[in-house]
Amino acid sequence: MNYYTFSDKAKRLTYILMGLGVIALIFGLVSGNITSTRFWANILLEAAFFTFISLGAIFFMSLQYVAQSGWSVMVKRVYEAVGRFLPFGLIIIFLVMVVSAIKGAGANGSNDIVYHWMHKGTDKIYDELVAKKSMWLNIPFVLLRTLIIGGIWVYLANVMRKRSIEMDLTNDYLPLHFKNLMTAAYYIVFFGITEQFMAWDWIMAIDANWHSTLFGWYLFDDMWLTGVIVTVLLTIHLRRKGLLTNVNANHMHNLGLWMFALSVLWGYLWFFQFMFYWYTNIPDEVVYFQARIDHYRCIFWIMFCVNLLLPLIVLMTRDTKRNDKYLVIIGSILLVTHWLDAYIWVMPGSIGVEWNIGFYEIGLAIGFIGFFLYVVLSALAKVPVQIKNHPYIEESLHHHI
Repeated sequence: MNYYTFSDKAKRLTYILMGLGVIALIFGLVSGNITSTRFWANILLEAAFFTFISLGAIFFMSLQYVAQSGWSVMVKRVYEAVGRFLPFGLIIIFLVMVVSAIKGAGANGSNDIVYHWMHKGTDKIYDELVAKKSMWLNIPFVLLRTLIIGGIWVYLANVMRKRSIEMDLTNDYLPLHFKNLMTAAYYIVFFGITEQFMAWDWIMAIDANWHSTLFGWYLFDDMWLTGVIVTVLLTIHLRRKGLLTNVNANHMHNLGLWMFALSVLWGYLWFFQFMFYWYTNIPDEVVYFQARIDHYRCIFWIMFCVNLLLPLIVLMTRDTKRNDKYLVIIGSILLVTHWLDAYIWVMPGSIGVEWNIGFYEIGLAIGFIGFFLYVVLSALAKVPVQIKNHPYIEESLHHHI
């Protein structure tokens, strides 16, 4: 059995990245102080972005169980490791929501919060818009939903990982596999419903006077895609370390195919929502795109063009989907541009036109990268990365397309 060695050099690198994040955090405190919207909006942005990567990987792993897919068995440990960041991300998101609730529900309320609907003293027009959603958007219910739904996500992911590890320690592994199959089915159904709730609560609620029936699915695809991209990058990293030697070009072809397909689906969902809003021109809907096109025009269009056209052009051919160099370059670029997408989910509704991508934003993103890598690589180092017992392991070993 092969274990990933989380070397001292690699640990030092993650410590340096996290240290840069701490410096950026201190810079944010000094320059904007702890009460600023920019400070908390950026923390929410990073926590949501990396939490969504974990959720996407867990969902993809669950999908492989339910589909009884054989090819992906070789990379199952990677999905599991990426999912280990989930509880940390959820805690940080919950903290941002609690801070907004405390500041907004103070004696005089505060406009200087991420979730402006939590503000006690908003103007009359804004109150009327928010009041229509008050049965759903009220502080106790939102916080309770986050705790319960997030807790169930973490519990189900941990159960599947624990059983997966136990399978390698016993010859009687079939009962454990079928239990995981059922747990994965429960997870997919539960996640398919509750992911919409969290999309509304964590992201859409930043622009509380806007509504969309498609945004939750758009966000779902973004989670799935970024989870696959990180899985691809980690798999290539492990192969270069001499691990996952049974992962061949055919497995990478499948992963690259998922990157390509989900990028096209992302573009379809984005464009469908954009064109539908433009055609109907309903004020409660177009306000979302108006704010982003008017004040975030440059990164808005760069994000869209790169996220759609780059994989559509480069990953179209069979050879590029089987080439590690192409997958690393395209995957890395897409992670950056999907981070830009996440940036314009959060910032227009929270800080408005006074946005900036400076030392604080970049430093905090680097710090979260270090934190994320530390958690994921630590998880990889604790268990063998090569699956030993699985009913479809032979199919995965001889996978060919």
